[in-house]
Amino acid sequence: MRARRRRFCLRALALLLVALPAQTASSADFYQGKTLNVVIGYSVGGGYDLYARVLARYLGKHIPGIPAVVPHNMAGAGSLRAANYIYDAAPKDGTVIGTFSRSMAIAPLVSTAAFDARKFTWLGSITNDVSVCISWNTSAIKSWDDMMTRQFVAGGEAAGSDPNIFALMYKNVFGAKVKLVSGYPGTNDITLAMERGEVDGMCGISWSTIKSRHAEWITGNQINVPVQAAMQKDPALPQVPLALDLVKGAEQTQILKLFLATQVLARPFAAPPGLPPDRQMILRTAFDATLQDPDFRAEADKLGLDVNPISGASIDRLLEEIYATPKDVTAKAAAAIVE
Repeated sequence: MRARRRRFCLRALALLLVALPAQTASSADFYQGKTLNVVIGYSVGGGYDLYARVLARYLGKHIPGIPAVVPHNMAGAGSLRAANYIYDAAPKDGTVIGTFSRSMAIAPLVSTAAFDARKFTWLGSITNDVSVCISWNTSAIKSWDDMMTRQFVAGGEAAGSDPNIFALMYKNVFGAKVKLVSGYPGTNDITLAMERGEVDGMCGISWSTIKSRHAEWITGNQINVPVQAAMQKDPALPQVPLALDLVKGAEQTQILKLFLATQVLARPFAAPPGLPPDRQMILRTAFDATLQDPDFRAEADKLGLDVNPISGASIDRLLEEIYATPKDVTAKAAAAIVE
């Protein structure tokens, strides 16, 4: 009996050793001849679109099998449409990834978003960022004091988007005289409206977007920057007040810090929940490798894109902390972004 049991165990072990390399090879070959679709939650021409398209040009060569990588725009509801698609409807086999508003990470805590952001398969973020309010040079809104004393007509997208969140937060928490005009598909559409004089400007736009897409605004002094939102000032904006320095009391500080936590996820990329572990590892490894790729770095530098990588594992840990925020604080934050 012992000899028979030993022979059985040895045969089982031999079969396992034969199967393991085959399984590993199958995982590595999965992407051979396939297409990896990159869903972009905004219209063409904005910062999220630019970062995604540059990433797509280099990501495929770091994935075993070298799949084609094709970006697709899926604008709508401030990128909530894309986030819902990736969470619920996209194939859960590793052939779809996407990028959407950093604020989607806290959307379930402060809005009616129906997903759990912790369950996305986070690949990482290309960089962290600073969000700013801007106004066109012809606007009467030049400074934070102007925002507090004059009507600031701010362009918005939809509930839960950065432009809406930050405009309403400044209005409802700080008392700024902001009038929000929603419905634009993306930040590029809002900035065009700003240049045409339809709105004074907008809040919640990334400083990295302005540097990469609208550098002439900076060199030509075409915009005003009344306030910036991050945990610390951008070195290029030393004279612009930091929102954290303007808060009054512990409650305002707690609310603001909840929204500022998402600035770490400035350019996030995620795959659907429930990805097979081997595909998750392949995509995360490829994402990290792409951000170190000299060709990717050279193009990013040429376009003025910030690259300060945040790993998928770091996003997982950050979201666990965010989701532990006391419910009374999240309730007040939710109330702060209601029009």
